[in-house]
Amino acid sequence: MDKKKILIVDDEEDILNTVCFSLEAEGFECITSQDGIDALAKAREEKPDLILLDIMLPRMNGYKVSRLLKFDEKYQHIPILMLTAKTQETDRITGIETGADGYVTKPFEMDALIKLIRNYIK
Repeated sequence: MDKKKILIVDDEEDILNTVCFSLEAEGFECITSQDGIDALAKAREEKPDLILLDIMLPRMNGYKVSRLLKFDEKYQHIPILMLTAKTQETDRITGIETGADGYVTKPFEMDALIKLIRNYIK
């Protein structure tokens, strides 16, 4: 069985490393990115099975990355889970409006995140 590939996008290296380590321990392959433009390029090149996407990123925010992927027929099937410190309901609504399939706020429980990921990439 092929390993499912997850693109993790966050400008905080600690979060990238922690999430990547946990997901790899669960059998996933991880690709990481720390800014929006690089994330968009990696999503298009690697075609991950799911994207964990922070909103507040350098060079291009997560909302724009999500919108660009979700409005492109080649990539709109990839589930995007916003993983962010932005907790306001307006932020959540904007995330969904720009194409996010789910919205998880920091801090988060790793077990709950892994369960959510598995639900999206069965």
